[in-house]
Amino acid sequence: MTQEDAPQDTFISHLVELRSRLLKAVGGVLAIFVVLFIYPGPSAIYDLLAQPMLASLPQGTRMIATGVITPFMVPVKVTLLAAFLIGLPLVLYQAWAFVAPGLYTHEKRLALPLIASSTALFMAGMAFCYFVVFRTVFHFIAGFAPESITPAPDIEAYLNFVMTMFIAFGVTFEVPVAVVLLASTGVVSVQKLREIRGYVVVGAFIIAAVVTPPDVLSQFMLAVPLCLLYEVGILLAASMARKRAESSDESTEGSEERSPEVRNDV
Repeated sequence: MTQEDAPQDTFISHLVELRSRLLKAVGGVLAIFVVLFIYPGPSAIYDLLAQPMLASLPQGTRMIATGVITPFMVPVKVTLLAAFLIGLPLVLYQAWAFVAPGLYTHEKRLALPLIASSTALFMAGMAFCYFVVFRTVFHFIAGFAPESITPAPDIEAYLNFVMTMFIAFGVTFEVPVAVVLLASTGVVSVQKLREIRGYVVVGAFIIAAVVTPPDVLSQFMLAVPLCLLYEVGILLAASMARKRAESSDESTEGSEERSPEVRNDV
């Protein structure tokens, strides 16, 4: 094999590894989807997702489906979304396993905490959105509906809205992980993160105004957690920086204590 062929063979081996990891991730999600499709079934999963909206509607009111195949496709999409969420740890692990060979030892030690914390925080963001934001916002909006109007939301429009909100709050709850990664990799210092706190607050409200419904309540319910989680990330990053500094000082002191012995031996 010539030296010119080595980079090409390495590139092809990376592509083969990437394909293998993607197939494992997709296969795992599809297996979970099949299980959920059999039990409890797409209809039951969608009914669970629709509970916050149904609770805000007048008693006896149901959601509607305007498309021909919408009553079938929307529950199937919801089931696929649920399968992806359940299989998210597997997907993240396959992504880590692909990039792990190129990481340093101290970076690999962060992999398991990173995967676990990312998954837990994303789920926590979705749970906060489902149990707190949806119930609060839907009741708030329903209170402004005139008595001459009977709200009957379309199930496909409701799904699009729910997915947008889930992604927004899930990503928002990942802020501590992003802050810790930026600080631990040296991209941004903890002091700099503190200095740009004001810009983060303004950016949080701008993002909330873009991705949430045009009401002040839902915007505050996204922007305020984002700002608080940013502060949590700064605290964690500062704590990790102090621990690294202490361990570095201890190693330096140990080397200084050993150095006279080395000179005596010489």
